[in-house]
Order: sequence, then C-alpha cells, then structure tokens
Amino acid sequence: RISMLDGLKEFGIDVPLPLESDATREYLIAETKKRGIEVTPPHTTARLLDELVAEYLESKCMNPTFICDHPQIMSPLAKYHRSKPGMTERFELFVNCRELCNAYTELNDPIVQRQLFAGQADAKAQGDDEAQLIDEGFCTALEYGLPPTAGWGMGVDRLTMLLTDQINIKEVLLFPAMKPEDHQAGGGKTADVEKKLEGASLN
Repeated sequence: RISMLDGLKEFGIDVPLPLESDATREYLIAETKKRGIEVTPPHTTARLLDELVAEYLESKCMNPTFICDHPQIMSPLAKYHRSKPGMTERFELFVNCRELCNAYTELNDPIVQRQLFAGQADAKAQGDDEAQLIDEGFCTALEYGLPPTAGWGMGVDRLTMLLTDQINIKEVLLFPAMKPEDHQAGGGKTADVEKKLEGASLN
C-alpha cells in the first residue's frame, strides 16, 4: 500500500502544497525536465503528477499494490479525504505494473462537484483530452441528494491480460477496432469504401 505523495517523496519528489498553486505546477515542470520525463501539453498539475506517478510508482508495482490517497485535483469524482486535506478517498490496484481496479468514495456535494468540473473544463480548454466537461445533469441530480456511496471498477480485459500473459490489450478484446485492409492495387476495396463513406457524410 502506497500513499501517492508519500511514495513520490521516496524518490526525492516532495510536492509542495497546495496543489492548485502555480508554484506547485512550476515545481513539477522543473522535476519532469530534470528527470528527462516527457509530458505532452498542456502541462497541468494533474497531468504532471500522473506522469511522475507512472514513472516512479506504477512501474514498480510488480506484486499486487494499492496506490491510494490521490490528490483531489486528479480525481474530480472522488470525495475529499476526511483526514488529509487536498487528497481523496481513492485507491487503484496494480498487478504486474498494470492497473486492474479503480475505487473511491463518491463525492456527493453538488457545490464542490461543480467547482471540480469547472477546473476540469478549464484543463480541457487548454488541450487536455482526458479532462471532463461540466455535467450539469449530474450536478442537478446531486442537489436532490446522494447517500454516502462508494464503488469500484475492474476491467475484465486487463484481468484477462494478466491471466493470459498478454502485453497488448488488443490480444484479449473480443471485438477490437479493425481497419480495412489496404490492398496493393491502388487501395482496391478500401478506396471504394472510403469514397462511399465520404459520399454518405456529404448527404
């Protein structure tokens, strides 16, 4: 069991608080550059932390390991930790350096949830494809009330990868994404299919 920020401290990464400050983001940018870790833009605090955790914690989780106490800035749907400010009650299970399970206490405060969604929307506007937009329907539902709730999810495909010793997830998907074969003679049927799709989209 590894508390996320405590685990990073063991590798000389002492993340300053509060995590929302510009000083924290600048510190993480400097650390990733110093350690030769490439981070694709935008360089948000959540994205920088995620890359450092992947490099120094997740890659070491060969035996079953729980990484817990994720920062709120990385977990917009998880409830804030009851004893650790800025953290959440969340854990991820890693086996053989791969994530198998994600679990957390559900955030049931509509005001805080809307604020976190707004922060995610800002990150998405900066180019973070993994960030979420504001879900007004979800926030409205929370205003009606949500009792204390927790949940966990485990990807069956990732579990199958572990049991069958596969590296590529495509090897265990029943219906993997397929592309038409490109035949040698000028593309052949593939070119015809693409033309029909283009025509259908124009109509």
